Amino acid sequence: MSLIVAARFTTFPAAEDAAAKLFNAGFVEEDVTLFFVNPRGQHARFPIGGDTSTDAGARDAPKGAGMGVTIGAVVGAVVGVGIFAAFSAPIIVSLIAAGVGAYVGSLIGAMSRTRDAGHAGHTGHRPAFHEETRDSGVLVAVHVSPDNQFDAARVLREAGGMAIERASGRWQQGRWADFDPLKQPVPLSEFSERSA
Repeated sequence: MSLIVAARFTTFPAAEDAAAKLFNAGFVEEDVTLFFVNPRGQHARFPIGGDTSTDAGARDAPKGAGMGVTIGAVVGAVVGVGIFAAFSAPIIVSLIAAGVGAYVGSLIGAMSRTRDAGHAGHTGHRPAFHEETRDSGVLVAVHVSPDNQFDAARVLREAGGMAIERASGRWQQGRWADFDPLKQPVPLSEFSERSA
């Protein structure tokens, strides 16, 4: 594993300026890379998009659908029995009414649970499986040694870098090959007063 120091910049020109300052400080091009980190939840980890297998708002939808099926089937059966008794309709009408009631009940139940879960996110309760702490922006990463890691961090800080971090990762062909945007960054404590 390689030792990596990185900092976040708000624009590509600012990141490119920081890279130029790193080159002037003696770092070689093979040891410096910059790339954009997408906003939280937009890292496209799945082929259809997103970072998680389920939406936080839809987490309780199956429970709501189950309750809705039960309540809807009972209400539909009661309506069907009422129609059967009042109009001497065939028994199939009762069964159809129960089926329609179950279907409508499952939709209403799932949607009501989806709405409730979505509101929970707006009250400050974030879902446990989507706790990202890395902000989006242009990340300048530097492959360093234990001897020059603080020099790289100093140059990045002086160039306006924010959230200066230290990482251990795979550095291949001039880039941070195993960068994971969902992994919590480890701040370089000596430079944390400027990190934001």
